Amino acid sequence: MKCFQTPRNGSGSVGPVCSSSGCSPELPPDTVPGLPPIKKGYLKKTKSLNIVDVMMQTYTLERCMEVTSKILEKIQRNDLLQRLIKDWMRKTEVEDQEMIQERQLKIQEIRELVKISKDAADREKAEGVQVFTALIESAERGLKELLKEIQDKQETTEKEAEDFIRDLEQEISELKKRSSELNFHQSFSSLSLTNDPPNKNWVEVRVHPPSYEGTVVRAVTQLAEKMGKMLDMRRVQQFAVDVTLDPDTAHPKLILTDDRKQVKHGDDWKKLPDNPERFSKCVFVLAEQSFSSGRFYFEVQVKGKTEWDLGVVRESVDRKGILAMSTKNGFWTLVLRNENQYSTGEKTSTLFDLYPGPQKVGVFVDYEEGLVSFYDVDAAALIYSFTGCCFKEKLYPFFSPYLNNGGRNSAPLIICPVSRAGR
Repeated sequence: MKCFQTPRNGSGSVGPVCSSSGCSPELPPDTVPGLPPIKKGYLKKTKSLNIVDVMMQTYTLERCMEVTSKILEKIQRNDLLQRLIKDWMRKTEVEDQEMIQERQLKIQEIRELVKISKDAADREKAEGVQVFTALIESAERGLKELLKEIQDKQETTEKEAEDFIRDLEQEISELKKRSSELNFHQSFSSLSLTNDPPNKNWVEVRVHPPSYEGTVVRAVTQLAEKMGKMLDMRRVQQFAVDVTLDPDTAHPKLILTDDRKQVKHGDDWKKLPDNPERFSKCVFVLAEQSFSSGRFYFEVQVKGKTEWDLGVVRESVDRKGILAMSTKNGFWTLVLRNENQYSTGEKTSTLFDLYPGPQKVGVFVDYEEGLVSFYDVDAAALIYSFTGCCFKEKLYPFFSPYLNNGGRNSAPLIICPVSRAGR
């Protein structure tokens, strides 16, 4: 048997049949319906040892193995059949291992996603517990204040009533005494009385009950406002970043702690290299970290200080000259002067009424939105926001403890770890 051929079908192609010198030409050819034929010319040029490869290249459908095995059985090529089976088993084993690995990786991926989801759920639940615990505590405090307000009003009314009653009882006692004296003097034919009768007109005297109208609504409104502020505070605090001071930018009179979290103004001018990054005229220092996208937030303790500057500046801000702090010059800041004068530092800035003033200031930046906001952290209150800013450079957190003023402003600015509002 030299090869297998197929009958002509008019297109020069043939379907797989058994054809040998001992086969009867009158017998119908063996064909496999639904499978593409092999061109007769291509099959004639193929060596018998490559028949399997020809079959595998041609019949790549699901029935390939079945068709090829039948053909090899018909032409009695058990050697090629065994080779085909071994090759198929090796290929199947490799494919099975690949599919096993793919599925194992998918299992790992799913488990990792589930873990990420669970961690996120746990964080969200913890956050929810903290928020609602804070809300409940705030509501309880609000309720106590409301009840105290109502009770104080009622006690004031009761005291007023008791004072009136005491005065009335006193006059009743005086009138009874006068009546007794009157009867006594009548017995002795005398009209002389020791005391005049009380002459206070009690007709116009009224106890005015306090009005409680709107008390509960007002308390609930105040609570809602407080909760709204707290939730807004927590929203920005989720973008907290770790900020440290950059000594290479610090003015030579500034004193930084070893952990680079605190800065204050000193009296001595330190001998430091006048590198391009250093502020040499103004007592400023920047953070080591810069931001050119996204949102970030940090908090600074300003307790005990009478003057300070905080905010962000653009990377190209002038570090060798004396410039007014303004957005035009690349400063987005909140400043304190003379213990209670809060402003943005710009000449046209109006003063903010912040009595008694923040002890800790939060700074929030949304780069894409062009937003810089300052918060009184303890009060969970927004102080001021720069809006509609167009940032085109890196932004650096900015700090100035200002001059120590003979010790009156010697307290440091302290970069604080962020603790969520309401905790």
